[in-house]
Amino acid sequence: MGVQSLAVACGALALCLALTTATNPGFVVRITQAGLDYANQQGMAILEKELAQLKLPDISGKSGKVRYEVSRLRIPNFHLPHSKITPISNEGLQVSISNAFAELVGNWKVKFAFIRSSGSFNLKVENFSIKINLKLGSDTTGKPTISTSACSASISKVRVHFSGKFGWFYNLFHKTIESKLRKNLESKVCDNVAKSVHNELQKQVQTLPVTARIDGKTGIDYSLVAPPRATAQSLDVELKGEFYSLAHRSTVPFSPLPLAFPSDHDRMVYFGASSYFFNTAGIAYHKAGALVFEITDAMIPKETGFRLDTSLFSAFIPQLEEMYPNMPMKFRLSAPTAPFLTIGPGGISFQPVVDAQAYAILPDSSLAPLFLLSLTGNVSAVINVRSGRIVGSLDVGRIKLSLKDSAVGTFQVQSLQSLMNYGTSRVVLPRLNARLDEGFPLPLLDRIQLSNILVKFHQNFLLLGADVRFQPRG
Repeated sequence: MGVQSLAVACGALALCLALTTATNPGFVVRITQAGLDYANQQGMAILEKELAQLKLPDISGKSGKVRYEVSRLRIPNFHLPHSKITPISNEGLQVSISNAFAELVGNWKVKFAFIRSSGSFNLKVENFSIKINLKLGSDTTGKPTISTSACSASISKVRVHFSGKFGWFYNLFHKTIESKLRKNLESKVCDNVAKSVHNELQKQVQTLPVTARIDGKTGIDYSLVAPPRATAQSLDVELKGEFYSLAHRSTVPFSPLPLAFPSDHDRMVYFGASSYFFNTAGIAYHKAGALVFEITDAMIPKETGFRLDTSLFSAFIPQLEEMYPNMPMKFRLSAPTAPFLTIGPGGISFQPVVDAQAYAILPDSSLAPLFLLSLTGNVSAVINVRSGRIVGSLDVGRIKLSLKDSAVGTFQVQSLQSLMNYGTSRVVLPRLNARLDEGFPLPLLDRIQLSNILVKFHQNFLLLGADVRFQPRG
């Protein structure tokens, strides 16, 4: 092989490897068998109503010298008492329905020589079985798709009874009528299933929000990174799970790690939110300029008995009173870099670095820089789910201070420890926790409500478990 051929072969191999390299999700939704059973229960209720509205064609024909016609076929009852959804590995889902039964009614007409008569009939369908294979995929926008890849219906028992003056005559060749009604019904059921999947189920799965606007500055990308994956025990939906700045979306400088999902199955659905998911939130808010906070005197509770001014700080920085006597102050807190958190079995923790720039507010309302502090401390988080949203609150331990710059000379920053602890715990943290209490939306289909919430921490991801309830319209 020549050098050029070798280069081409290596290039082709590299391209194949690039194309086959899987992108790890930042967020995973796992639907357990219990969740599929609930979906089956809701789906069968809808399918029963759909099948009860089947429109069957009229039947006419000739048996010997007898001409007959069956018309105005209706289905007053269609029951699907036994059904199950089973995940089929690497294929999708299979819906199996057994022992279904239905009742059909209609009108008949007969013509034989000089005999003309009509009446009604009743047909009972028993031991009706249906198998439906559902193919799962995703479209170009990252929304899930679902379609019928195969359907078979079989009826093992049909009983028809004709009433009217010459009903007995029809009963003589009922097998011909039963055979035609059976074939029509089997065909129409699969046609109706395909339409129901397209018109109802496909529309429902397309309600998954692939992007969720959080506020005026950030959003979440919940688009699928791969088609839903069925295993023997569950259905996994892998999502991008990435926060982004609405104004300055750019590539995240790190990739999500694989999620070692546990085999929990007590809840109907589980959500795996990786550390990547949360850390992209920090990047998005940092790029959007949202990690900036100001503390002014108006924010200090009156009952504290002190004001945020140079007189307060002159006890620790004497030269401050000489340079800016009795002037109001304010602090501008900002994150020089996006915070980076870790998730482990013990919970969520991180050590953010915050710059606190102090200013004196001059009589003309301009600002005079005083000093710049660097604040660090251990932060822990409590996470929960409420109304379909991830909510949380933060707690900050003792803050460590260091002086980065000063326009008022050097001073012992430790003397400001109590004041900075107070400002953080009593002013900054309550406002930050109020925002976190508003929460961030989970990727939920329309009209799905969660209950029986479970929260667990694993290495590199947060596991949320819940049972679901489908809220019908109206």
